[in-house]
Amino acid sequence: MPAKKTAAEVATETTENASVSSNTSAKKPAVKSAASVENTAPQKSAAEGFGKFTPYEPKKGEEYMSEKMREHFRHILTGWRKELMEEVDRTVHHMKDEAANFPDPNDRATQESEFTMELRTRDRERKLIKKITESLDNLDEGEYGYCESCGIEIGIRRLEARPTATLCIDCKTLDEIREKQRG
Repeated sequence: MPAKKTAAEVATETTENASVSSNTSAKKPAVKSAASVENTAPQKSAAEGFGKFTPYEPKKGEEYMSEKMREHFRHILTGWRKELMEEVDRTVHHMKDEAANFPDPNDRATQESEFTMELRTRDRERKLIKKITESLDNLDEGEYGYCESCGIEIGIRRLEARPTATLCIDCKTLDEIREKQRG
């Protein structure tokens, strides 16, 4: 997932893109100032996808999983789910549009391989959507943010890094150690 770019990085890219493209319009400025790029860049809200949110800063004395905190995670989870669902729709349309019966066996094999990879990725995302939905259900029931194993708080930063986490870091570490010993 691409990181959010600063205004300076966007301005640098704009400059590089302008110098690479042919100078068909001499009237167009090749460089935008960082301030103008910052003002024209579309603003992303927390509901627009995972990773595009402002980290939650709890107020001093604020209760863990307060209403405001739950709303923060609801925005993250619903945005992430929406983003994944849109990707599924794009894949379906892409596969319908790109499906062709190539006469060359190598071309057919390449297309089949690409479709297989896309379908495998979408299957993983389908499972992730299910986890996100379960997390949203837990949020509605007041169980979100607490470890399934020991019951302690998972923690805001861990949940922001992995919103579908169901185990605290200690229980997850123990779980991974047990898994390594079995396998």
